[in-house]
Amino acid sequence: MNRELITTFRKKIGQGCVVGPFMKTCDPAFVEAAGYAGMDFVILDMEHGPASLESLQNHIRGAQAAGILPIVRVSNYEDISRVLDIGAAGVQVPQVSSAGEAKAVVERAKFYPQGQRGICRFVRAAHYSALDRNIYFAESNQSLVIIQLEGQEAIWNLDEILEIPGIDILFMGPYDLSQSLGVPGQIGHPSVISQMEKAAEKAKAKGILVGTFTDSTEALKMWSRAGVRYLSYSVDTGIFSDACARVKRELEEAVCR
Repeated sequence: MNRELITTFRKKIGQGCVVGPFMKTCDPAFVEAAGYAGMDFVILDMEHGPASLESLQNHIRGAQAAGILPIVRVSNYEDISRVLDIGAAGVQVPQVSSAGEAKAVVERAKFYPQGQRGICRFVRAAHYSALDRNIYFAESNQSLVIIQLEGQEAIWNLDEILEIPGIDILFMGPYDLSQSLGVPGQIGHPSVISQMEKAAEKAKAKGILVGTFTDSTEALKMWSRAGVRYLSYSVDTGIFSDACARVKRELEEAVCR
């Protein structure tokens, strides 16, 4: 179900940048709209969003219908296999601070021999058992594993974390990192930028792709020039709010003056 989407995504990110938003709404129409607009992926957010596993199924269906890669940011390790069971093309796991935690993520996301993910064929990702089991196991192990480094402890342990096999993308969370460095919310602070640049260089040296969150086009350009390829641009609700504000200003300028 996700094979073509993952193949296309891996090819594109291997050649350059991919861009997509975090999604916090509970309406899959926004997911579809992002796909039809040409975004490369969506991050369906369970950590800071209200979506449940039940509603996420329709978000994932919407993404697949619109040809956009559905990634789920989980809120705990127990949900890793559950979101993959309902058809997520990858998992993004926050607050990974050690090699042991990174290894646990991979083990929960992959079937043997790459990991120890619990097996059940009677799930959506396996077409509710209609898909040949061997094809299902092989295709499932192509799902993306994205780990988020968001604190100083993760930076200290980065060398060991990068030795764990099975990590596709290292995602740097600038807001949480800024808090751990004593400058909460100041994602453009020199200390935050410096730590992120050093982490990105180490990951790239190990052949691991790098991602980050941006909420301005200036930051988007800066990190793309730095070789960051998995670029999360803002959040669906924030994009909608900004668009509404822009339309309101334009209307006032056009008809209310």
